[in-house]
Amino acid sequence: MMTGLFISELERTFKRKKTAAVLAVYAGMLAFIWFFFQRGGISFFDADHDVKIDSLNSAPLLLRDLSFAITFIVIPMFVADSFNGEYTSGALRMVLIRPHHRVKLFFVKWVVQCLLVFIILCITWLVGTCLGRMVMPYVNETTFLGGHTLGTLGALLYSLKFYGICFCIFIAVISIGSILSVLMPNSILSYVATIGALIGSVYVSDKLSFFFSVTDSVFHELSKSNSEFLVNLLFPILLISFIINLFVWKKKEWVG
Repeated sequence: MMTGLFISELERTFKRKKTAAVLAVYAGMLAFIWFFFQRGGISFFDADHDVKIDSLNSAPLLLRDLSFAITFIVIPMFVADSFNGEYTSGALRMVLIRPHHRVKLFFVKWVVQCLLVFIILCITWLVGTCLGRMVMPYVNETTFLGGHTLGTLGALLYSLKFYGICFCIFIAVISIGSILSVLMPNSILSYVATIGALIGSVYVSDKLSFFFSVTDSVFHELSKSNSEFLVNLLFPILLISFIINLFVWKKKEWVG
C-alpha cells in the first residue's frame, strides 16, 4: 500500500508543470552561477571571510551561492504545490476517496518532498565536486573557515558533512512549509506564509538565523571544535514540526 502511494505521489509530482519549471530554473541557475564561479575564482564562507575556490572546496562554496534559491524558491514552491495546491485544485479528493490512512499519505508526501531536495543536492554536489576537480586550480589541501586545513579525503568528508547538515535544515524548511500549506486557503498564501516564517525566524531568535543564511551558519558550525547544533537545536525543531504536521494533517477537513 505504501509503495503504491509513494509511486502515485511521485507521478503526480513530476507531472506538475510547476515542478518542471522550478527544476529548469534551478538548472539554469546552477549553470549560470558555475560560469561566474569559474571565472571569478573567489567565493565566501560568510560576509566577512572570502576564500579562493580550488579543487577541494568548490562543492560547499557552490551550494552557498545556490542555498538561498533552494530555501526561498524551490522548497516553498514544491511544498505549497504538494500540500496545498492539490487540495485547492481538488486532486487530493480523488486520492482520499480510496481507503488511505491520512498519516500514511502525509508521510509519503513529506518523503517525496525530501527526496526532491535530496536529488537537487546530489546534483549540486556532483557538479561542484567533479567540475571542481577538472576546472578549478588543483590543490592537495585546502583551508575552511576556522583554520581547518584538510587534505583530499578530509575535504571530501567535510563536503559530505556540510551537505548533510544543509539537507537537515532543508527538511526543517519542508516541515514548516507543510504546516503552513495545510493551514492556508490557497497555494499563493502558503508560499508567502512560508517565506514570511523563514524571514521572521531571524527576529524571533539569533539561533534561528540558519533558516535565513543556511550555508553561512553551517560553515560556522563546522568551524567549531565541539558543536551541538544538530542535537540541541535542529533535531528538536524537526521533531516538533513533524508532530505538529501529523496533528494538523489529521484534523484538517480535506474532502469537505
